[in-house]
Amino acid sequence: MRNYELMFVVRPTLEEEATLAVLANIKNILEQQKAKIVSEKNMGRRELAYEVKGFKNGNYFLLVVEATPEAVKEFDRVANINEDIIRHIVVKVD
Repeated sequence: MRNYELMFVVRPTLEEEATLAVLANIKNILEQQKAKIVSEKNMGRRELAYEVKGFKNGNYFLLVVEATPEAVKEFDRVANINEDIIRHIVVKVD
């Protein structure tokens, strides 16, 4: 198991309940892959550095997880498919 930081940005047009549902879905997928969520942080709505998919701001989330590379690949796959996630990044922490 390795440590990773997973950050993703959710569309600002979603209501709060739908935004939290996206977070719950991501956490559920990680837990199904046997990943351990060390910490999670809802960073709130922030302005993007540049426009992404027509949006100038988004709701930021940061998850610190202990996971296998396969679990991170699954997160990446789901984040690419999910239309509510406009941007995401995975950083391996040493």
